[in-house]
Amino acid sequence: MRTNSREILIYYNPLSSLDKKTIAYARTMSPHVRFISHDKNPSTSTAWQYMLKAMKLEAKELLNKADPEYQIKLRGKEYDHEGWLNILINNPHLIKAPIAIKGNIVMLINSPTDILRLK
Repeated sequence: MRTNSREILIYYNPLSSLDKKTIAYARTMSPHVRFISHDKNPSTSTAWQYMLKAMKLEAKELLNKADPEYQIKLRGKEYDHEGWLNILINNPHLIKAPIAIKGNIVMLINSPTDILRLK
């Protein structure tokens, strides 16, 4: 899942305005930007494990707890590591922010300007 150190890869939700703004900022940083849409390219368990380890986060931390679907289906429930990983794989639309990868750096982009830290 690593990318070239000059290329930025963004795993994003095409329906999110935060994600669209992040893409716009990324395009100003490099002519080598690739985008992977949640809905068209689901990530594998191996890819998620790599990204989570690189970000030093648990799968549950990536989820948007304010999303109505999260509130109805997941709030208050506890799962093991594999369970939360399966939730990410099957519900990537619940991810709260885009994920950017450049070289071996993986970041959760909570604000569009966070992408500037990849320079």
